[in-house]
Amino acid sequence: MNTAKVPKGTDATGATGATGAADATDRWFATLGEALTGAGVPEEQVARTADELRGHLAESGTGPEEEFGPAGRFAASLGGLAPAPGEPDGAAERWTWTADLFNDRRMLAVHGDQGWEVEHLDPLGRFVCRRAPGAPLAWEYRREVIGLRRRAKVLGELDPEGWELCGEWLVYGYFKRPKAATTGPAATLATVPATPDRHLFLSRRGKALLALWAAGSGAAYLSLGLPGLAILIALGGSLTAVWTARLETARGRVAAAAGNGDAERPGP
Repeated sequence: MNTAKVPKGTDATGATGATGAADATDRWFATLGEALTGAGVPEEQVARTADELRGHLAESGTGPEEEFGPAGRFAASLGGLAPAPGEPDGAAERWTWTADLFNDRRMLAVHGDQGWEVEHLDPLGRFVCRRAPGAPLAWEYRREVIGLRRRAKVLGELDPEGWELCGEWLVYGYFKRPKAATTGPAATLATVPATPDRHLFLSRRGKALLALWAAGSGAAYLSLGLPGLAILIALGGSLTAVWTARLETARGRVAAAAGNGDAERPGP
């Protein structure tokens, strides 16, 4: 029989190693928080960043030093963290753009990878964005149907995953989260593309519908004047949104019938 004494404060399963790893993790995050606070990052955002990084580590099963490197150096790489929504930042780039409902998710992915964070949607349905100076984070987005009956369910499912509602348009809700929540330091951009010159991104179907609306709008304007034109444009946008929402909901039900547990939430 092995009668070797187990060191005080541990057990045969190696609890001392686990405790030491937890202490090292806490020290790493304490150093990160001090560095970010010293760089002027608001406490609320420091806490949010720490929560997102801890969530990533829980999924990856690695330690912060192994995953992100020294805390001080990693904090320096996050020097371009975007300010929390609603906070002023005169140094940030600003850009507003729009896309049709067939092309918006693709363009959100493209622009999110370029560091553009959606602040909100304006009354015309345009994405009002900012990009922090320095080394901004990449962002990821998703669009969900959030009618009255689905709203609470969708928000309840997405909030624990770090998704934040950043805008609504008709029956749709747009959600964002920094890619650092899933990819770690790789979400910080080493190079920043120039601000796009374009502000409108239409798909082929969107261009075809626009041509039809233009023809109808001309007829409406000639026969009914500006009020008729406005009514036609608003009606066309609403019908398109309802149609695409019905298509997504139908796809979710088909996938649910096939046994896909996440089917009620169409993917981004």
